[in-house]
Amino acid sequence: MAYQWDFAFLWVLWPHLLTGLAGTAKLWAVALSCGLAIGLVVGILRTAPSRILRGIGTVYVEAIRNTPGLIQLIWFYYAIPMATGWQASAWLASAVSLSIYTGAYSAEIYRAGIASIDRGQWEAARAIGFGFGAQMRYIVLPQALMRMIPAFGNRAIELAKATTLASTIAFGELLYTAKTIAEDQMRPLETYTAVTVIFTAILLPVSYACVRLERRLARRGGVHRD
Repeated sequence: MAYQWDFAFLWVLWPHLLTGLAGTAKLWAVALSCGLAIGLVVGILRTAPSRILRGIGTVYVEAIRNTPGLIQLIWFYYAIPMATGWQASAWLASAVSLSIYTGAYSAEIYRAGIASIDRGQWEAARAIGFGFGAQMRYIVLPQALMRMIPAFGNRAIELAKATTLASTIAFGELLYTAKTIAEDQMRPLETYTAVTVIFTAILLPVSYACVRLERRLARRGGVHRD
C-alpha cells in the first residue's frame, strides 16, 4: 500500500515549530558571535611572530577541527559534570561547544585572510614604527576582513545546520521540536520534510547572496582564494 502523506496536523502545530526555530536562531546567533571572536584571537595567534603563540593557535585549531562536533558537544555536556560535579544546561553546553567548534574554523578564515595581505605592506608598516599589534589593527585587518566576508557567510550557513546537533542533548531547537512532534503524531516523514523546507527557505537565499557577493568582490580583486 502506498504511503498516504498528510501535512494537516502541522497547520495546528506550527507555533511549536516556530518556537523551535527561535531556539535555533538564538543558538546560531550566540555561537556565531562567540565563534568569530574566538576565531579572531586564534587567527592572530596563528600569524604571530612568536613560535609559542603560533603553536598554541595551531594546537587549538587542529584539535577542534579533527574532532567531530557531536563528540565535543557530548563531552562538554556529560564528561565535564563527571569531572567537576558541575552540570551545564543543554543551552549552555550547546552554545559553548558550537562556539568553540566555530572558532576553530573561523580562525583559519582569519589566518588565510591575514596571509593574503602583501608582505610589502607589513614591511612598510614596520618601517614607520608599527609593531605587530598596530600592523594588524591599522593595516592588515581592515583589508583582510573584506576578503573574508564570503567565507564567513559560508561558515554561518554551516553553523546553522550544525545547530541541529543540540537535539542530541534535548535542547529545544528546531530539530528537537520536530522530533517530539513526529513521535507524538507518528508522522516523521511529514515533520522532517517540514524542517527541510524551513532550513532550505532560510539558507538558500543566504547561500545565493554569499555567491553573488564573492563574485562581486572577486571582480574587484577583494577575495583571496586558497
